[in-house]
Amino acid sequence: MPKTFYTERDIEDLFRQGVTALEVDDDVVLTDLARERARRLGIELRQPHDKPPAAPERPYIAKIPSPSASEAAKPASPPPATQAELHARVRQAVLARVGNAVDPKLLDAIIHRVLQNIKTRQV
Repeated sequence: MPKTFYTERDIEDLFRQGVTALEVDDDVVLTDLARERARRLGIELRQPHDKPPAAPERPYIAKIPSPSASEAAKPASPPPATQAELHARVRQAVLARVGNAVDPKLLDAIIHRVLQNIKTRQV
């Protein structure tokens, strides 16, 4: 029976095709670079007499506790801000951006109108 030779490029082609394991017997020859590439790509090189484990691995039975199981649950999002909090945050941001270039009373009126407009669109 003829021997089959695999090079590094052959291993890359097999990986692109979705091959996850390769049977390596007396009729299969892998170059050193091919063997290294297979190891890096995660392709399992099986010997013909290799037997699978008697029982499947059970990763859910781990000696190290899962970090997600040990941490307390965190709230998904903070509670919504009140109208007054939003007004204050927007006012502070605008003043930081434009400084004293805008009249404070006019700014308050604009912010109030925008927040009312947003509130009516959400309902």
